[in-house]
Amino acid sequence: MRVCLLGATGTIGRATRASLVQHGHEVVCLVRPRPGIEEGFRQVDMSSPASIVHDGFRGERFDAVISCMASRTGVPRDAWAIDHQAHVDVLSAARDAGVGQFVLLSAICVQKPLLAFQHAKLAFERTLIESGMTWSIVRPTAYFKSLSGQFERVRQGKPYLMFGTGELTACKPVSDRDLAGYLADCLQDPAKQNRVLPIGGPGEAITPRRQGEELFALLGRKPRFRRVPVALLDAIIAGLGVASRLRPTLAEKAELARIGRYYATESMLVLDPRTGRYDADATPSTGTETLFDYYRALAYGETVAERGDHAVF
Repeated sequence: MRVCLLGATGTIGRATRASLVQHGHEVVCLVRPRPGIEEGFRQVDMSSPASIVHDGFRGERFDAVISCMASRTGVPRDAWAIDHQAHVDVLSAARDAGVGQFVLLSAICVQKPLLAFQHAKLAFERTLIESGMTWSIVRPTAYFKSLSGQFERVRQGKPYLMFGTGELTACKPVSDRDLAGYLADCLQDPAKQNRVLPIGGPGEAITPRRQGEELFALLGRKPRFRRVPVALLDAIIAGLGVASRLRPTLAEKAELARIGRYYATESMLVLDPRTGRYDADATPSTGTETLFDYYRALAYGETVAERGDHAVF
């Protein structure tokens, strides 16, 4: 198939591009302009429908679009511009170009939408479902890079930070490579089409405390934990909310704090709408790589954590 790929400069996007090529597909990457873009990528102003058409699709034939594109911060202005409007414009251009299939990388946290970026993602999900195109909406649980932020801290002998007892939340992390393979499979597996697809990695759900314990064990250090009360985040959010009335520029920092609190208190698992509880057993798994495999590779210097915008969290 000839595939138009969005978000190819991120770690998941790069893995998806590699998986598509491995599957024998021809891949054309549309990326937002920035220095150091790989030659051959098509730089597109995603805020301009005309640029999406003329610089991106160029009147050419494509069989499918896969989007790994997402807002870089999650703050309202960025979220509605990228997670929603840019995707709406790409979908419109794709339909005009005769594209028949669209695979969207979304997020499992939209099950319980409390934040701007979650509402923006859901709004586009609804538009895609109603488009008449063959679609797949993939909602992964958690990424390895999102859970690697304290690796250097622990290696330096510092305590592992966790909210409450470290048992407030759990997730089933999925690797970039395993997720990329899953996205590529959506193109040709009818069981993955016209469906919302929550997906996690292999193994049982793990808590932040378990993540910390594994890091200490891998690095040969005695476990040291420092508990951070969720109330501290609440106080920060409240303070920034008040301060933003005097300094509007602080409103984005307040939203980032709300995003941080969400991830500190909500599990990245399938939410049972009947009970309102997260269900690890109901969260499907894919792939073979585990988070602890990734930690081991970090510990042995076999890989480097590319956190990028995930450093926000």
